Amino acid sequence: MYSEASASPRADESAVNAKDADASTRDRVLRTVLEHGPITAAELGRRLGFTPAAVRRHLDRLESDALIGVKDVPQQRAKAGRPARHYVVNPAAQVRLGNENGRLAADAVAMLRELGGEDAVKEFARRRAAEQEERYRDRVQAAPAGAERAEALAAALADDDYVAFTRVVDVSTGTHAMRSLQLCQAHCPVVDVAREVPEICEAEAEMFARLLDVDVRRLATLAAGGHVCTTHIPLGRDADSVAPEKRTRITISKKQERTR
Repeated sequence: MYSEASASPRADESAVNAKDADASTRDRVLRTVLEHGPITAAELGRRLGFTPAAVRRHLDRLESDALIGVKDVPQQRAKAGRPARHYVVNPAAQVRLGNENGRLAADAVAMLRELGGEDAVKEFARRRAAEQEERYRDRVQAAPAGAERAEALAAALADDDYVAFTRVVDVSTGTHAMRSLQLCQAHCPVVDVAREVPEICEAEAEMFARLLDVDVRRLATLAAGGHVCTTHIPLGRDADSVAPEKRTRITISKKQERTR
């Protein structure tokens, strides 16, 4: 009798530990989708060292919880069989990843609009971008102009929990190669406010242009329903012919690393 009774708490404790470990692993999968999406299950398995069955189990759970979704990605070459599913993080996951106070902030901005009108809201967005610009300026402009400066900006944004990274995505061949880069932000701490105040995204893009000293163009934002904020940054021309390439540099803040 004693042995049977004493075994039950240990069994319950093991079950709780297993459940916690499962949730922690799903968070790792979710953050990997956040940082590298759109991403296939096979690529997830390679990055995390998981078996295909384990990856599918966690993806199915995250998809059923509406934290991730499937994005159509054009195939570079026609292949037989069904196209691979590419996963991206849904806006609902932003709350789980650190936007618990977003709704309150959005309500505060709504009250600002009510009390001060549109001009007050635009001034709020402008001042917020100016404060970021002041903090980032020395760090960003100390880097050489071009890709290195954009990467310095990505690092500064990552320290503010934007999960920012850069991608060289468009290199054409020829006597002179046109090069461009994308600055991506896979997480936005103020996405709930930005949905109410799109001027925040506009002021942020203008701030990027000033820091990088180039004209930039916003391609997508989380606030408008994109799976990542994407800003196009031209890099100019290379004198020599350059082979096509695709490079990703990812910088994760210390705070994001600790939550893994």
